Amino acid sequence: MPSYYMSEDLARFGDISKTNPKLFDLFLTWYSTTMQKGVLDEKTKKLIALAVAFAIQEPYCIDSYTSACTDSGISPEEMAEAVNVAAVIRGGGTIAHWVQACNAIARKD
Repeated sequence: MPSYYMSEDLARFGDISKTNPKLFDLFLTWYSTTMQKGVLDEKTKKLIALAVAFAIQEPYCIDSYTSACTDSGISPEEMAEAVNVAAVIRGGGTIAHWVQACNAIARKD
């Protein structure tokens, strides 16, 4: 069975601009400004983007930022470490929500 997400579809990212070019241009300005060197360097921003892509399970961004990281000389080890940070934070958030279960149990008493 073919995948629902196809890498070649990433090239169609800009198709949404046909519906409202002004909004898409504003998005691109926001995006490009955000990803430029600021207090954080571009390498760090790419690693953050990769980690977030994994955390939100966005395959197009995973493909895109894996490629961007590789093109920037970021090693697979650095990428894996960033992805592990995202995974452990997501896992920790899951465990932290145990408090919600405790609150629900307490309300039953």
